[in-house]
Amino acid sequence: MEKKYSMPIYHKIALDIANKIHLGEIKEGSLLKGRSSLAATYNVSPETIRRAMKILEDLGVVSSVKGKGILVLSSDKALSFLNKNQNITNVSSYKSNLNKLLASKAQLENEILDNINKIIDYSSRLANINPLVPFEFEITKECRVIGMTSGETKFWQHTGATIVGVKRNGELMISPGPYIEFMENDILLVVGDSSIHHSVPSFLYEDDTKNDV
Repeated sequence: MEKKYSMPIYHKIALDIANKIHLGEIKEGSLLKGRSSLAATYNVSPETIRRAMKILEDLGVVSSVKGKGILVLSSDKALSFLNKNQNITNVSSYKSNLNKLLASKAQLENEILDNINKIIDYSSRLANINPLVPFEFEITKECRVIGMTSGETKFWQHTGATIVGVKRNGELMISPGPYIEFMENDILLVVGDSSIHHSVPSFLYEDDTKNDV
């Protein structure tokens, strides 16, 4: 039975340090911490750090300078070392990529929200031109469906209008679905033909469909 290869911890440490040198977190020409400090950082023995540094020294990534410490020599050779071990999981590299992805995700979400708000603002000024532009209807305390969901009230069946968003407490919920519960001070964003100007207020505040709700 073939045994799985387990990389020694000193090799993993060598890869991690090489990756930091490649990313510029550790600069060429700088001195690394002493072995004791590195041992504490990685929670290993000084001997393990010595072995890790030996790998990097043999590859010309670093050099031991007597009386000074470990000098960082080459970012290019650090990259070469990483490329030779590209099939090995490098936590530091993944972490760096993850941080970039999270930053991009946050920026994308902000841009999406900004564009949604612009569409709603622009649409409210052109409501009489395009039937697909959402109309706003406010839920006041007199509304008879407060506390009920869109699905329970058969909102679409009774009004012919589709709820595409709900403004609540200064936040916008897009495509809330049939389980959105109507609450006082909600502002419903709905689309439909011109008949919804009458059908929605009638449904929300009159009793002509009460037996169906």
